[in-house]
Amino acid sequence: MKNLDQIREKYKEQYKEKIGKTRIVVGLGTCGIAAGGGKVMDAIKEIVAARGLDADIDFTSCIGMCYREPMVEIALAGAPSVIYGDIFADNVEALIESHIVNKTPLYELACFQIPGDATPYEGIDIMDKAPYYEKQIRSVTSRLGRINPESIVEYIATGGYEGIEKALQLDRMAVIEEVKKSGLRGRGGGGFSTGTKWSFVYGAQGDKKYAVCNADEGDPGAFMDRSVLEGDPHSILEGMMIAGYAIGADEGYIYCRAEYPIAIKRLNLAIAKAEEHGLLGDNILDSGFSFRIKIKAGAGAFVCGEETALLNSIEGLRGMPRVRPPYPAHKGLFGKPTVLNNVETYANVPFIIRNGADWYAAMGTEKSKGSKVFCLTGKVNNTGLIEVPMGITLRDIIFAIGGGIQNDRPFKAVQSGGPSGGCIPAEHLDTPIDYESLGEIGSMMGSGGLVCMDDTTCMVDVAKFFLNFTQLESCGKCTPCREGTKRMLEILQKICDGNGVIEDIDTLDRLCRVVTSSAMCGLGQTCANPISSTLRYFRDEYEAHIIDKRCPAGVCNALLVYTVLADKCTGCGACLRACPAGAITGEKKQPHKIDPAVCIKCGACIQKCKFDAIIKA
Repeated sequence: MKNLDQIREKYKEQYKEKIGKTRIVVGLGTCGIAAGGGKVMDAIKEIVAARGLDADIDFTSCIGMCYREPMVEIALAGAPSVIYGDIFADNVEALIESHIVNKTPLYELACFQIPGDATPYEGIDIMDKAPYYEKQIRSVTSRLGRINPESIVEYIATGGYEGIEKALQLDRMAVIEEVKKSGLRGRGGGGFSTGTKWSFVYGAQGDKKYAVCNADEGDPGAFMDRSVLEGDPHSILEGMMIAGYAIGADEGYIYCRAEYPIAIKRLNLAIAKAEEHGLLGDNILDSGFSFRIKIKAGAGAFVCGEETALLNSIEGLRGMPRVRPPYPAHKGLFGKPTVLNNVETYANVPFIIRNGADWYAAMGTEKSKGSKVFCLTGKVNNTGLIEVPMGITLRDIIFAIGGGIQNDRPFKAVQSGGPSGGCIPAEHLDTPIDYESLGEIGSMMGSGGLVCMDDTTCMVDVAKFFLNFTQLESCGKCTPCREGTKRMLEILQKICDGNGVIEDIDTLDRLCRVVTSSAMCGLGQTCANPISSTLRYFRDEYEAHIIDKRCPAGVCNALLVYTVLADKCTGCGACLRACPAGAITGEKKQPHKIDPAVCIKCGACIQKCKFDAIIKA
């Protein structure tokens, strides 16, 4: 079998040569570009050219600290790299002047620094200013923000394709047993043993088999898969190749949502580069194993995240779930045995084969091994991408990594698992993150979204928001999901509008149980989780809406009354002039009044009042 050593040593030398120079690297993942990273890159190129500076300019992906984007890394030859945050076109010149010209890092904008000769596998040397990483593990995300994701040179130089090289020297079943021994469970939400799933496909009868990657990430507030695809696309290819070899497949598909154009672009480039280097295609590394990968762009249907609906979509059919059994392991894509895992699952595989099952199993808990990538969003200070060991508590994630709740407001709840997950209250903040523990408190791991909420969040409104999403995304194939989600949404809207009756709570609870137990696929079976969990932990808010006709969080507009505080109102007239409905009256320099019968509750008066004299309750 052709050996990678010569290629690897050559590319390692190229990588060492690169990191031995003065360089400027801009974060150009989707989050960085959205924050203005493209303008930062243009400004850097212009300033470096104008000053005649000898510096390499490159780009990378998201390093996880989305709340500090745009981000820039600067390293002088032989000196530590310094990662800067909140760099915009108007402060680029000051940064370059200080760090490159005067050789003095601008530490007031620094996030952390990395030893100058460190590779992604040697971890991050965190400064005191970056507690964001202290409780994290960088495994799947180790290359994110550390290499150019469009460079196969940098992937190979940092251990890339060592996993497939090692796998090709093993018996196929030995590869499956290694994955099984590691304890890796599917990171798409189900948590099924990856090695066991592979063994089913390995043992299935068929003249053709497929490996499919589910990259149809559709949860609101989720961008785990997108970040890995954009930042380390070769790791997905390598993971799929190892799976293909293990199960006896020669073809794979990546089903990626079309809303991820950067990810698709980098995947296509990675496939082309891997084929060019003989790492993908026919007779890979002279081993006799052939494997090709195609990309299918999805049209944005959330239900296509369900594995059988995804397979239908690849085949050109309408994206609707199939009745199971038969399961994809026996009759999947084009009727052939198929292994289907998500992005994060495949990204773990090369590390497991490269470093060994024991290395992976040493992380996490007894039943939930390894690490998990999460997106931390909502009312938390440090929004971004994190990778943590299984078993870490929600408290550590939200307060130690996430930096607590914005504006020091009280924490109220966190929703895990996307629109099909449950809302977890403060009393369960010390719950460890693993499949079983989250299930016991009425939530789920899901693919890895964590949405934090403070005391200004109405839990009835949250349940309505997520159910509205799943109701719109229901394919309509089965009656429990099609009709059940509609009826539950109607009741929630009725409660938020102030028209609810106490019997609605029992009706919601019953509908939750019926839809969960009878829906055809995972979308319908889990769509009631936001309702059932908020009924379980925040029943008092439902009762306040129904009995008191009051929204405790001041969110549900139909239940709000706008009032002028006479002791604070100066009679300036700003609110009166701003009111589009003419609901405010009053003389100049005298306290004004709002007529609730005329008020349309638009909030314009509150926005205009400079004296906090108007409240809504």
